[in-house]
Amino acid sequence: MLDHLAYATPTLDDTVAALEKALGVRAAEGGRHPGLGTRNYLYGLGGRRYLEIIGPDPEQPEPDGPRWFMIDELSGPRLVNWCARPADLDATVAEARRHGVDPGEPRAMSRRTTDGDLLEWRLTMPSRDPLVPFLIDWGSTVHPADRGLPEVPLLSLTGRHPDPGHARGRLRALGAELEVERGDTPGLVARLAGGVVLS
Repeated sequence: MLDHLAYATPTLDDTVAALEKALGVRAAEGGRHPGLGTRNYLYGLGGRRYLEIIGPDPEQPEPDGPRWFMIDELSGPRLVNWCARPADLDATVAEARRHGVDPGEPRAMSRRTTDGDLLEWRLTMPSRDPLVPFLIDWGSTVHPADRGLPEVPLLSLTGRHPDPGHARGRLRALGAELEVERGDTPGLVARLAGGVVLS
């Protein structure tokens, strides 16, 4: 069900360079998110999964509101959230609401790749809680992980939370699975091949 991981940073170029040094391969440039003030770079994680490195786009005007993923609040890169790809987005949203978790109304979005191809998708808004995934439906668009991304296998993804039982309940409401351990603050830990850990 994992679609992608969101690794947000206030300094995109520096973070991309640091990951290239650590992983031995440079991320592929994804594209810009017009009106949101962000752009991204991507790594494949194996299967139809990918890592999105997202940060401010200096070539866009300042957005009307805060950038997604708390980018404007960050002092350094952080694994801020994960995205799940359910078989039926609308049914999953409805089922979650029946269990007391409202992921928000799906909204349509799009961006152009560096090759000029149009990507279109629907998704719910990212949560400030890193353990609660936002949801996506790519429709008929070619999935980013199927576009020949440089690949760095994901070995594991785990969560930590002061109340693991509460976190697991919210995940169940969304039909999502994630191993959750007790920790002082909510967070995600992704272990990649080559000994690289993102959190």
